[in-house]
Amino acid sequence: MKTLNHFKILALLFLGFGCTIKPQPITYGSDSCHFCKMTIVDKTHAAQIVTKKGKAYKFDATECMVHFLNEFDTSEVALYLSNNYLEPETLIDAKNATFLISKNIPSPMGAYLSAFNTKEEAEIIQSEKGGELFTWEELCAHLKKE
Repeated sequence: MKTLNHFKILALLFLGFGCTIKPQPITYGSDSCHFCKMTIVDKTHAAQIVTKKGKAYKFDATECMVHFLNEFDTSEVALYLSNNYLEPETLIDAKNATFLISKNIPSPMGAYLSAFNTKEEAEIIQSEKGGELFTWEELCAHLKKE
């Protein structure tokens, strides 16, 4: 009987660890965008959603992630992540990021959209490349208008 109880406790522990909410590595050149199905190759513009159950949806660009939200139950989302333009392959919290839309920085889907970890970093690039800055909420509203 004791062995059965130990087995149950162990099984519950494994289940708890199996649903860790964290980003999954993006395999550039191999993984496909969940929204547009293109292969993810750009290491400065990829994005990812992680659900409360730990399932990851990968995108080749932040704009694909935002458009995907139109067909997804956002109450299930735990993390919204975008690659930091200044640190390729580094995912940052999209809800706290600053976004720049600049015709001088191409992105995979043609929205010219890049994410930055801080507003100060985005402002520096904006001063060099031009464009308009957005918060996550402003970006979502802007892209829904299009």
